[in-house]
Amino acid sequence: MEQQRTVIVTGASSGVGLNAAKALADKGWHVVMACRNLDKTQQAAKDIGMPEGSYSIIHLDLASLASVRQFVSDFRATGRSLESLVGNAAVYLPLEKEPIYSEDGYEISVATNHLGHFLLCNLLLPDLQASPASDKRLVILGTVTANPKELGGKIPIPAPPDLGNLEGFEAGFKAPIAMINGKKFKSGKAYKDSKLCNVLTMRELHRRYHNETGITFSSLYPGCVADTPLFRNHFKAFRTIFPWFQKNITGGYVTQQLAGERVAAVVDDPDLKESGIYWSWGNRQQPGRRSFAQEVSNEAQDDAKARKLWDLSAKLVGLDNETTQTVPATAGSV
Repeated sequence: MEQQRTVIVTGASSGVGLNAAKALADKGWHVVMACRNLDKTQQAAKDIGMPEGSYSIIHLDLASLASVRQFVSDFRATGRSLESLVGNAAVYLPLEKEPIYSEDGYEISVATNHLGHFLLCNLLLPDLQASPASDKRLVILGTVTANPKELGGKIPIPAPPDLGNLEGFEAGFKAPIAMINGKKFKSGKAYKDSKLCNVLTMRELHRRYHNETGITFSSLYPGCVADTPLFRNHFKAFRTIFPWFQKNITGGYVTQQLAGERVAAVVDDPDLKESGIYWSWGNRQQPGRRSFAQEVSNEAQDDAKARKLWDLSAKLVGLDNETTQTVPATAGSV
């Protein structure tokens, strides 16, 4: 009997992550729901109809590097092999005027969306490689707002993503620094920057490890999920108007369920196994629309910047040089 495949989904207690977990469970995967609030996650899994035994829940707070390391230890203690990792969790704090810092001293959006996922991906690479499965994938969600080459990414409010020359990271990224480029704090831009980092990380993972390991590395934009809990920290008026606008004016609206199914497809569909790709279904939705490889921004295609981001991120999260340069044949220590 073929061993059940296991996928870890971060931020699986609500929104796209929860719906992706449900879609993957329906496809026969065992889903490890990696979340901060265990009780909320348990209730969400029950409410959405995930069958008993199709999932497990392990605590993970991506804003804490110690929590990321503890999660990896807790996952390994289950004895499960790992066939896929989905970096879905994100925080978006558009109304903050001053930066909030993580327990490690880093701006919270970048700490959660990029640095936490960066460490998690690096620590779990050996687990993915050690799986006997022939098809192993690591998927990180992107966003249209971080890609000016897409219609939805052309709106320069509050500012387009721009990592500069990573001056903020080079300087240690501790207070008073709160932006990757070292400039004035803008909360909405911090989110865009962190998602740009996700795509650069995916491309650098592909460059470093795909040929050696056979792991498929990819990103995706599942469409405009205008009523996702990601927007819970925005103005109430925005949370009302934005979904209406996307449904009735742009035609870009995608349900949380459909977005979750698209994430599951990038994890599971044989047609979406190509590595180094940013998958999209476009800015205007059409019935039965198929995914396609979306061109990413010039900055996201900058291989030199991807390498520099990797090296500086590794230093910020406390990874030694050897860990980030090689993938051992078996799972290593945390």
